[in-house]
Amino acid sequence: MAERKARVERNTLETQITVEIDLDGTGKSSFDTGVPFLEHMMDQIARHGLVDLNIVSKGDLHIDDHHTVEDIGITLGQAFKQAVGDKKGIRRYGHAYVPLDEALSRVVIDLSGRPGLMMDVPYTRGAVGGFDVDLFEEFFHGFVNHSMVTLHIDNLKGKNTHHQIETVFKAFGRALRMAIEMDERMAGITPSTKGSL
Repeated sequence: MAERKARVERNTLETQITVEIDLDGTGKSSFDTGVPFLEHMMDQIARHGLVDLNIVSKGDLHIDDHHTVEDIGITLGQAFKQAVGDKKGIRRYGHAYVPLDEALSRVVIDLSGRPGLMMDVPYTRGAVGGFDVDLFEEFFHGFVNHSMVTLHIDNLKGKNTHHQIETVFKAFGRALRMAIEMDERMAGITPSTKGSL
């Protein structure tokens, strides 16, 4: 099987971002973004998705986190799309439920070639450690629009906002892991009746 790795650089007047991804990794991660809470959440993607991630970002954090968070999502989506390749032999669909104490989230993903995000997370607070939680939707919009996946995210229960968010990212990692796994019965076959994704 060909290596499913990618390295993408994206530079704008607002951010300069480099993402390296290995879809067949061991869950190792390294981040230098200036946004610690986002790094903590992306570590969940790597650890629970068993993908290796290395992300470096320099952005206009003196304004706020918005451009950095959104552009990391965009660049991660571009790297994921490049790494996953033609999708032959993969499972395509993935789903996961993840609890953390009182919180429970469900994430369902389809590597469909059609970008779409449905996200329903009724946060109980507007910020965690100074981080604006609304930016997570910007992160996921950036990811789906550039990875060309359909993603449904639902926080089903939760009172602690940190728990709500962490269950979302852990479930996202687990769902991603399932979707990108190779299926021996589908070896060399595109998982679509259209013949392409």
